[in-house]
Amino acid sequence: PFGEIEVDEELARAIVNNSNYAELDYRAHIEEHSIEVQLPFLQFLYDNDFKIVPIAMALQTPEVAKDLARSIFDSIAVLKRDIVLIASSDFTHYEPHDIVVKKDLETIKAIEELDLKKFYSTMQTLNVTACGPGGIMTLMEYSLLVCKEKAGAKLLKYATSGDTSGDRSAVVGYAAIRFFCRK
Repeated sequence: PFGEIEVDEELARAIVNNSNYAELDYRAHIEEHSIEVQLPFLQFLYDNDFKIVPIAMALQTPEVAKDLARSIFDSIAVLKRDIVLIASSDFTHYEPHDIVVKKDLETIKAIEELDLKKFYSTMQTLNVTACGPGGIMTLMEYSLLVCKEKAGAKLLKYATSGDTSGDRSAVVGYAAIRFFCRK
């Protein structure tokens, strides 16, 4: 809505070259909308003075997330980029409000602990139907690479679609979580 954004092709190629899984695939973004949902916010904040490397993940596993986080980390170190890494995902889908909240808060607890194995197993055990666990795990792992033992994550806001619509019979969960380095 605020104009076109340039892709940082040099960084994209470096990430692909440093990864065992990543590949350049423009078709991956044809049916995916999570990135375009974030762009107006970034355009507003940065006045279109930035580039992006949009990444859509097909394989949503801890192994792939760790590989991607490492390749991003290594690539920006070589190219001397100052980046903001954003993962976009919803959480549990179309269950009653109380069940969604219980499942999602348990999953978010693992995110705040920056425990990839616990996050992944919690999602599987509780059948959390988030669309982007790979992106979340990549961001968790990237935080650990950048901040080491000082990495932190904090839930800023959690809500469900039922909180805004009033219909709590079948909701979707949403969270804003900040990742940071402790001082």
